[in-house]
Amino acid sequence: MTAITLRNVSKTYPGGVEAIKGVSLDIGDGEFLVLVGPSGCGKSTLLRMIAGLETITAGEISIGERVVNNLEPAERDIAMVFQNYALYPHMSVRQNLEYGLKNRRMARDEIARRVEKAAGILGIAELLARKPRQLSGGQRQRVAMGRAIVREPAAFLFDEPLSNLDAKLRVQMRAEIRHLQRSLGTTSVYVTHDQLEAMTLADRIVVLNGGVVEQVGTPMEVYERPASLFVASFIGSPAMNLVPLQQARERAAIAGLVNGSVPSGLSTDAVLGVRPEDMTVGENGAGADAVRFAFTVTAVEAVGAESYVHGNLQGGAGDIAVRMPGYHRLEPGTVLSAVTAPEKLHFFAGASGQRVDRAGAAQ
Repeated sequence: MTAITLRNVSKTYPGGVEAIKGVSLDIGDGEFLVLVGPSGCGKSTLLRMIAGLETITAGEISIGERVVNNLEPAERDIAMVFQNYALYPHMSVRQNLEYGLKNRRMARDEIARRVEKAAGILGIAELLARKPRQLSGGQRQRVAMGRAIVREPAAFLFDEPLSNLDAKLRVQMRAEIRHLQRSLGTTSVYVTHDQLEAMTLADRIVVLNGGVVEQVGTPMEVYERPASLFVASFIGSPAMNLVPLQQARERAAIAGLVNGSVPSGLSTDAVLGVRPEDMTVGENGAGADAVRFAFTVTAVEAVGAESYVHGNLQGGAGDIAVRMPGYHRLEPGTVLSAVTAPEKLHFFAGASGQRVDRAGAAQ
């Protein structure tokens, strides 16, 4: 049983730069946890602290039953997969897989067993005699994962392992990594800036911003109930529409908002959010309590099975994007109305950025 626990973990660099600010997390045995956030948010620093590649300034990290604050990386029983593969170019695939095990003075027959097992799992048995330069990017990534698998560690740590792959291969490797982790049942922590990777891979997501945890939850919890303006704007593609509520009301950009659909006691700087995919252009299927947004088209992004219509809300109250099924061509300047159900609306306190529930309390 290997859980990973972080208690009030901080990292401050010389000069007083705080990269991680009091992060506490409980990562369950066999869980696939994804750390996601923009560049510079501290996610790779946090991963490297778990690995022992970065010292911690304060707090405590436990892997299994052991506090590992003062243990070297090799003593933590973890295996890390890096963005740049970190393969030895002069060694064959087999030698790359064997290298760490030989350093641990493992028996030759046990090394052979582990290498053959990992090669079979990853479908690289026919590549064992090749050098890294003879492999494609996807094959190199499989070898890098194989080198982690042969160690049979207590936990896998992934630092943006798919960043160097093309879009098609990223999709394929995402599925392979998820299948691999489920079949092995090994606790895994994965770092990415790609929110689509986070949504498709994770059992739970940790959204980081400026070294602080903004939200922890399952992918759908984070998507459906973002805890803050930052999470709402980061998770989802296109991002959630965020509109200053009072300004939109004053400029008649929104119709149909009644007291029952707006939390009580909202401040004047409150922000309303609605996802593009929760809106429909026109009145088709709109209920009597539908909320309507009037806007002028500025551009259309056609992406095959659907189109994203971008526009300016009436009166200059902000920008908006609406998803429409199928291919559409709309001229800039076209005036449209989009509708959504009241329960699809999100509200945030302007000053703190925190989500506000229907009773008017920040969550």
